[in-house]
Amino acid sequence: MSRRVLFLSVVGALALGGCATIPQPLQGNFAPVTMDAARSGSANASAVRWGGEIIQTQPRQQETCFFVLAEPLDSQARPKRGDEGMGRFVACKQGFYDPEVFQKGREITVTGTLSGTVQHKIGEFDYTYPKVEASNVYLWPKRPLYVQRADPWGPWGPWGCDPFWSSWGCGWGYGGWYYPPRVIVVPRQVPPPPPTKG
Repeated sequence: MSRRVLFLSVVGALALGGCATIPQPLQGNFAPVTMDAARSGSANASAVRWGGEIIQTQPRQQETCFFVLAEPLDSQARPKRGDEGMGRFVACKQGFYDPEVFQKGREITVTGTLSGTVQHKIGEFDYTYPKVEASNVYLWPKRPLYVQRADPWGPWGPWGCDPFWSSWGCGWGYGGWYYPPRVIVVPRQVPPPPPTKG
């Protein structure tokens, strides 16, 4: 095998590995359907793939219904957090889904068929929810709260910066000004000796 063929094979494998893939239960072709079209009934019986943040999980006699704050989906069909208000929908699936697992705030993506609308109160307001008869309900893993720096010691390593040896001083770090963590030393309180008996 020539070096050129080997190089192209490696590049192709890396490119395929870097592509975002949709989880198998969510794969398929789905026409874009807006919430307004679903609420009006003009898109009834359409196959949809919708997602968002769980507002409430409500187990019923034969099914569980998920009330969802709709969000746009990314290339993996995962909800994207943003300021876009897309409305709400309810997705119902046969069987029991534990509300302690499908908690408020968790992200889900569902596939299924639009099946009319349902009325549900938001406070004192009657809101019209497009209803999805779900064939798949995919609960996404929680997102990490933060990303730890790969270089926790900063650009100078665990020994810190010595301004006498650094020609640039200690202010410039990776990607901008670097402020070393402030360390506060609290002296340990030593209890007084017990009184002596005289």
